[in-house]
Parts: sequence; structure tokens; C-alpha cells
Amino acid sequence: MSTDPNLLDDLEWRGLIAHSTDRDMLREALSEGSVKFYVGFDPTAPSLHMGHLVQILTAKRLQLAGHTPYALVGGATGSIGDPKESGERVMNSLDTVKEWVERVRGQIEPFLSFEGPNAATMVNNYDWTASMSVIDFLRDIGKHFPVNRMLARDVVRTRLESGISFTEFSYVLLQSMDFLNLFRDHGVVLQFGGSDQWGNLTAGVELIRRTNGGKAHAIATPLMTKSDGTKYGKTEGGALWLDPQMMSPYAFHQFWLNVEDEKVGELLRVFTFLSHEEIEDLEAQTEEKPFLRAGQKALADAVTTLVHGAAETEQAKLAAAALFGRGDLASLNGATLGAALREAGSTSFRRAEGTPDIVALLVETGLAKSNGDARRTIKEGGAYLNNERIEDAEYVPTDADFVAGSWLVLRKGKKTMAGVEALD
Repeated sequence: MSTDPNLLDDLEWRGLIAHSTDRDMLREALSEGSVKFYVGFDPTAPSLHMGHLVQILTAKRLQLAGHTPYALVGGATGSIGDPKESGERVMNSLDTVKEWVERVRGQIEPFLSFEGPNAATMVNNYDWTASMSVIDFLRDIGKHFPVNRMLARDVVRTRLESGISFTEFSYVLLQSMDFLNLFRDHGVVLQFGGSDQWGNLTAGVELIRRTNGGKAHAIATPLMTKSDGTKYGKTEGGALWLDPQMMSPYAFHQFWLNVEDEKVGELLRVFTFLSHEEIEDLEAQTEEKPFLRAGQKALADAVTTLVHGAAETEQAKLAAAALFGRGDLASLNGATLGAALREAGSTSFRRAEGTPDIVALLVETGLAKSNGDARRTIKEGGAYLNNERIEDAEYVPTDADFVAGSWLVLRKGKKTMAGVEALD
């Protein structure tokens, strides 16, 4: 496969290069042929999240341009964890890390091609780290790291007063050794990661120069931040996980659908494979007619399809329409409906205890403050059950009212809704 000479220009246009080693040398390397590159993922949680998705999609862009990916899942580095400014990480058991390695591998693999002339390779740094003796590690790796330079790293300086363990202090040596090992054994000459990893990335480049006299390159992608400067990747429920069990495809789609107008263009460039022309057109539509949310809709559809597939994206869109009275609730599968209603707010009851009447359900879900408030809402025509206006305040839902077997969809007015789940 021939390489794309415009790759670096595309990465720059998309805002995917926050830092890099010598740009001219990097451009030359990427233009000469298929470059072997790697990006690492530490299994410090059972799922990857939005920040990791930037790296996965960047790896996909490089592979589509003709370059050869090595995706590293850090069974060794994940057992320690990169130092955080907020304090010492809790180390997970080796069995837990081993399990998470497999889960993370499974999330990365669908994005890359493992066939063809620039087929991807999955590697685990535990394979070359576990059998290495402490003496060999200190002699072969540690001697190349001046302590004064390590102390100058931002995260280390921040942690010195509160305390940093030797374990976390040494993390940069392990990550640099990964680059050196992949350079020696596989000919990998480029590493990239988030801009918070820049110190680790350049340390690996320097280690290759010191030990082998070799040339290597590094790219850092920017951290995703909201308009106010705070990090993206967090929702009220936690991180923006890629695992559908930890964050439903419906909630995932809703996140992207609700991003700020000011950030739509940036996120379209980073997280989609739409062309420059398509993205610029969506940016113009967002600026001229923000109420249409054309950019957000394209972004939500594209990213959800990349991560969860077209079928889940369609279900997420159907769920949003149906919950607000613009579609058929019966068309939704139970998993999507349940995820959407739990996201909106839901309550439950035991079937054996009998189904409460509609007034009690409105109060229980918080759609009404009291029985009197619920009755007034019904009388004024503002209460809905499964998108049908409720006219009888004494009504008790029957088995036929339950959607997907166990759910009631209650709504007050046009926009406030809640779910009720019948438990066996």
C-alpha cells in the first residue's frame, strides 16, 4: 500500500498535533514509505474512554494512510499506572490487570485491520518486562535517565511535596523501554499519545538515541477540553466509556448530540472521518442555523456508529424520537428503551405488589410534587402515558401498557419524562 503524502497536513488540519519532534524529519519519514508506529493503552480500568478514542482513531488514520500500527496494551505499565497530579494511584491486582488487558484489546481490535501489507499487530509489554531482572533493568535502562531531568517533569514536581513513590517515579523508564524494545525488535520509529504523555514520549525517543544512536519520532495529540477549559470525557455518571455495559449507546449518542456549538467543528475534525469539505459545511450550518443542530447530529451519528455500530445508532435515534412523542415506542428493543429511561430517570415496583395508579406513578417518578399536583397536571392535559394523553386520574396501567414487557413511559408536558420498570 502506498502512503498518503498529505497525512501530516490532514492531522494538522484536524488539530491532532499538539506537539511533535522535528516536523520536517517527521514529514520526510511519513512520505518515504510505510512507517511502523505504536500507541499504548494502560488497562487501569475495565474500559477505554473518550480520551483513548482520540488515540485509536488517530491510529486508524495512520493505517488508512498506509502506515503500520502496533497497538500496545500495557500489562506491565498498567500494573503501576502513570503518575497523576492528584495523588498516588491504587494498584490493581495482577489478575484484574490481566482481565482488563483482554477487555481493552477487544475494544481496540475492531478499529484496525490485521490483514494486508500494513497489518496491525497487538503487543503486551508484560511479555518483555516480566522476565527482566532488576539488575538488567537498572544497568540497561536506568543508567540513561538523569535524575535531575526526571525531577524536572511537571507531574513529578507537583507530587514532590505530597509524596510520590519510587514505583510511579519510575514509570517513564518502563514506557521508554517499550519504545526501545519495539524499535529494536520490530523497527517501530514513531510513537504518539496524549499531550499529557509528552514527557514519556520524548524520553523514549531520547533512550533510542542514547542506546542505539537511532532516529525516532513522537507526536502528542491535544487533550479534549470544553469551552470553559475543563476536560471532556466526563459526564454526570462518570467517564465517557466505550463499553456499552458501562455507558449505553443511547447515553453515548446523547452526549455527542448535546456538545456545545463552539466545539462542534473541533470534535468533528478529531472524531470523524468526514471530509474537509463535509466538516466545513457542517461548521457553517452550525454557525448560521444553530437551532438545527446539524453538526451535533452528524457528530453523534458518526461517532456512535464507529464505536457501537449502525444498528445501535439507529436504535438510539429511534429511542430519542419515541420518548418525546415523535416515534413508535414499540419499535424499540428492551435494552435501548431501558437504557434511555434510566438515563432520563426511572423508578420501579414489584409486579407481585400490584401496579400503582397513574397519580402515584407521577409522584413516585418525581414528575409531580404531590397527589394534588398530579391530578392538576392530568386535568390540564399535561400528563402522558406511552405518549398518549392521560384523562383519567384513577387509571391503573394494565399489562398491555407495558412497553418491551416491563416499561411504562411517563411524560409531563413536552420535555420532562421518566420511566417505570415492573420487576418480577
